[in-house]
Amino acid sequence: MSEEKKLQEYKRKPDWIRVKAPTSKGYNETRNLMRGLKLTTVCEEAACPNIGECWTKKHTTVMILGDTCTRACKFCNIKTGKGNPVDPDEPAHVAEMVLVTEMKHIVITSVDRDDLDDGGADQFVKVIAAVRKASPETTIEILTPDFRNKPGALETVIASKPDVFNHNLETVPRLYSYIRPGARYFHSLNLLSKVKEIDPEIFTKSGIMVGLGESETEVLQVMDDMRSADIDFMTIGQYLQPTKKHVNVEEFIKPDQFLKFKKRAKAKGFLHVSSSPLTRSSHHASEDFEVLQAVRREKIKKAENVFCQDAPIDFEEMKKYNPNYDL
Repeated sequence: MSEEKKLQEYKRKPDWIRVKAPTSKGYNETRNLMRGLKLTTVCEEAACPNIGECWTKKHTTVMILGDTCTRACKFCNIKTGKGNPVDPDEPAHVAEMVLVTEMKHIVITSVDRDDLDDGGADQFVKVIAAVRKASPETTIEILTPDFRNKPGALETVIASKPDVFNHNLETVPRLYSYIRPGARYFHSLNLLSKVKEIDPEIFTKSGIMVGLGESETEVLQVMDDMRSADIDFMTIGQYLQPTKKHVNVEEFIKPDQFLKFKKRAKAKGFLHVSSSPLTRSSHHASEDFEVLQAVRREKIKKAENVFCQDAPIDFEEMKKYNPNYDL
């Protein structure tokens, strides 16, 4: 077998990441709803392999601020160019979609908008407010750009108090200049750290793709960096080449390696880890949010129990605050 043919065989998608084309009634209903409300989804724009599963359940990741990104990452299928005018009706349309689908948990993302003074932060705030007004019980997860060189943008979005703040590191530091030339690894890491500093109640989340040529040691270092930034939830998924124009897949990582990554990440202290070939940032986001809440509640409960068992009781001090306390 020639070297070229061997390479073609190597690059062919293995059985564990092949998915069927979406054809369900639920998928078509979701597609028609998005078209009717003139909403863009990252599910379509990024050619997500899970679109059939998610849209059948009427779970979508809405992409605000248009379908054109001002950056050109080597892995991303979203088109690059001049940003579209910001749609003033977009917040209302997203809120309507949430009501129609009775969505319990929504993920809101956007393209990078380096052309806007605030990077699109104000539109995030408006969309969050519209969803909260229309459906107060719906929890909100945002997947933001890095707001690089946009002073005050991050603080503006944090003040709107999303339930989950996600920003993906995407890959290991060594590959940034090639894979994400418009971004900076430590800027993205510091952004997530700052979210926790400003509002510790917000869950933070970040993810990477593997199969781009990174080493296992580099992935483990990213895990340590994320924990140093107090990130709660990590996702790890296989990079899939959208078109021949995009960066090649260097390796299809086997499922047992994803399981190994998950175990190592959990041992490092993440509240939750999703690691599999088809893992994507927003895949099973609603279920993952419930896990995050449950794990946090359990940690708080354990901490309270330890405090109650170990802390010495100062009865005189208690009497100061409650004169009727029976010593």
